[in-house]
Amino acid sequence: MLTKTYSAEVTGMNVVTVTIETHMSKGVLLHVSGLADAAVKESFDRIKAAISNIGGKMPVADLTVNLSPADIKKEGSGYDLPMAIGILGASEKIRTDMLGQYMMVGELGLDGSLRPVRGVLPLAIKARADKFKGLIVPAVNGREAAVVNNLDVYGMESLVDVIKFFNGEKYEPIIVDTRKEFYENQSHYDLDYADVRGQENVKRALEIAAAGGHNMIMIGPPGSGKSMMAKRLPSILPPLTLSESLETTKVYSVAGKLSQGTSLLYQRPFRSPHHSISQVALVGGGVNPRPGEISLAHNGVLFCDELPEFSRSVLEVMRQPLEDRTITISRAKYSIEFPCSFMFVASMNPCPCGYYGDPTHHCVCTPGQIQRYLNKISGPLLDRIDIQCEIQAVPFAQLSQMKPGESSATIRERVIAARKIQEARFKEHKGIHCNAMMTENMLHKYAEPDESSLNMLRMAMERLKLSARAYSRILKVARTIADLAGSEKVETPHIAEAIGYRNLDRGDWAERG
Repeated sequence: MLTKTYSAEVTGMNVVTVTIETHMSKGVLLHVSGLADAAVKESFDRIKAAISNIGGKMPVADLTVNLSPADIKKEGSGYDLPMAIGILGASEKIRTDMLGQYMMVGELGLDGSLRPVRGVLPLAIKARADKFKGLIVPAVNGREAAVVNNLDVYGMESLVDVIKFFNGEKYEPIIVDTRKEFYENQSHYDLDYADVRGQENVKRALEIAAAGGHNMIMIGPPGSGKSMMAKRLPSILPPLTLSESLETTKVYSVAGKLSQGTSLLYQRPFRSPHHSISQVALVGGGVNPRPGEISLAHNGVLFCDELPEFSRSVLEVMRQPLEDRTITISRAKYSIEFPCSFMFVASMNPCPCGYYGDPTHHCVCTPGQIQRYLNKISGPLLDRIDIQCEIQAVPFAQLSQMKPGESSATIRERVIAARKIQEARFKEHKGIHCNAMMTENMLHKYAEPDESSLNMLRMAMERLKLSARAYSRILKVARTIADLAGSEKVETPHIAEAIGYRNLDRGDWAERG
């Protein structure tokens, strides 16, 4: 007898529907075809034990299981459930009239329980697109899949439940009020800028970065609060839209990073990889391709603390993703694309000892050592960082003040207002959402300085030895400063403040002091 069940293969962010054909004839052998990896081939042992432990009996027959399309590699334990149901259907232990209406995925425990798998959300989206009536998943993955509307999602605890379902027993699909849950859970943040004493100039720079989506680097001595302030950046960013939340949740689902019982990510992600991270862990890939840290930061923040300590090769692979906001990984056996539209925020010491320019500590580094330390960050990477902000340690008088600083909620209101101005400005430009994404042509249209501002910019570039790449970055940041001020035009004060955020572009930076 021949039966067909349905599952799917998730490769990168792409999903392909897989038809599992099970044929039973006389004999005692098992054949699995269709480019199945070791985990899929081992599923027969789990299926045999699971059926036995729920009181059933494996058929003594020649079983041939084909996973179609046969030219796509199948990997993982998610095929356990559809293969088990296919075997039971082929041996006439369950009814087969509804098998073609449902997609299934799930790993079987030896006791017949269903264990969670990764990639359920994109799989549910594919099931709806292919007009399946419903999707059967492990109970732990139920809420994740139920985010997709117009699809009946059943979260099952065990193989017994799935058998009962196909034999006619009624089960209620999982219902998730996606919009209600999303808007009720997105406003809470554990970290707040009210906890930060002093550092008003740095908080101002972070506000500008958040308002325009600009990449930013902070340069200052150890203990000056660089990491503390960077970790609070998500609390002043505009809230995720529902579509952004779905995009980000899909990435986490594919990576297997969603917490159990989670339906959606409600807040912008904040990723802070260690400086010993490898290229593959940062950008994604591997034998079975997974999203890397830059994709896990999609629609959020990627924070690199102690930037010069990262491997030069690791830093250089970020250049293209920062520009294109997607990462394409090409290997001999696959080519996949992951989204990675994120704000890049970094911190670093000003020199190897960490105290160059600090008024309270003596720096023991020579100008040559400082320059070599700064040269660990290449010009092309620095070219993609709009705001470069120096930071000093907070004096004791400010640290001891009990009065809290300005709250994240207050700053966030100004950021949201500036982003709304940008949304209206770029509504005719597909894929452009904030000032940091502006092209050169758009700079001339929306951020053209007047004559006095242009003269100031020219004088600054000559006197401060600013590099040519600083020109467009200054205009982008000035446009954001103008938006925060509610100004339609970029004026001289906006240009002046933006010039102050190009410290590392100054040709004499390592010799100052």
